[in-house]
Amino acid sequence: MTRNLTAPAPVPVHTSLGRVVVTGGAGFLGSHLCEELLARGSEVVCLDNFLTGSPANVAHLMSDPAFHLLRCDVTDYVHVPGDVDVVLHFASPASPVDYLQLPIETLKVGSVGTAHALGLAKEKGARFVLASTSEVYGDPQVHPQPEDYWGHVNPVGPRGVYDEAKRFGEAITTAYRTTHHVNTGIVRIFNTYGPRMRPNDGRAIPTFVRQALAGEPLTIAGDGSQTRSVCYVSDLVEGILAMAASTHPGPVNIGNPTERTILRIAEDVIAATGSDSTIELVPRPVDDPEVRRPDTALARRVLGWSPRVSWDEGLASTVEWFRSVVTVPA
Repeated sequence: MTRNLTAPAPVPVHTSLGRVVVTGGAGFLGSHLCEELLARGSEVVCLDNFLTGSPANVAHLMSDPAFHLLRCDVTDYVHVPGDVDVVLHFASPASPVDYLQLPIETLKVGSVGTAHALGLAKEKGARFVLASTSEVYGDPQVHPQPEDYWGHVNPVGPRGVYDEAKRFGEAITTAYRTTHHVNTGIVRIFNTYGPRMRPNDGRAIPTFVRQALAGEPLTIAGDGSQTRSVCYVSDLVEGILAMAASTHPGPVNIGNPTERTILRIAEDVIAATGSDSTIELVPRPVDDPEVRRPDTALARRVLGWSPRVSWDEGLASTVEWFRSVVTVPA
């Protein structure tokens, strides 16, 4: 019997993935992955050079004997003693502010860093999962974006360093699978939000929440009609770990298919924070995508995964966390 792809996916059974290396493990997504892996009984080796990640993101994990934090730049080397069952490659600047300030570092971690992480997986006989991105679709001309869409990317535009680093990462991951028979998988991550995002990382939701809590105008690029599909971080982690537990090569889109305008997101943030902030329109960045929405049929079919956290619930949790870290003017 064919499963109805529109039906809610079952709640996954959580099992340990063994000994897992997470590159970029002290970043926003990486730290949530480390946390959930430990909760599932895995041993975690977290590698980070703290260029955009922070030890503070994993400080609460340091007392767990199954957690190991190593300062490591994967563009220099990757050496992990002992057995490794899974390598999750999440090292990379991931916000426009970061990769515009760190273009060479972004390209190097997507190329040299990915090659080193793949080399570790090959050496250890481990499953390898690459954190790719919806940015490989560029400013898409197909909507929503399925995995077989090749994208519409400007390789020499200001966002090209991130887009092309990830596209190269996908290519070398595929090459290691076909040439060296490494058990690889690729996840294309769409816009994600939640606790531990940096207030000044330049992405829409942390920027809006920070501005709203400070009583500042919320700055919207363009007229705010461009759309994004945002996924709460715990849902994203579920999808990534489902991919890690599978043998599917991907690419597989992981994201929330519910689409909202940037203007609507800003208005919802104002309501969730109880702020009296106004909205201010500012010039739109070059190559800013007009629409962004994942086709998640493949994730539902091969991983049994679909997002479960509502926008209202996820936004409330995010705002609560930001209140604890953002200084609000008296």
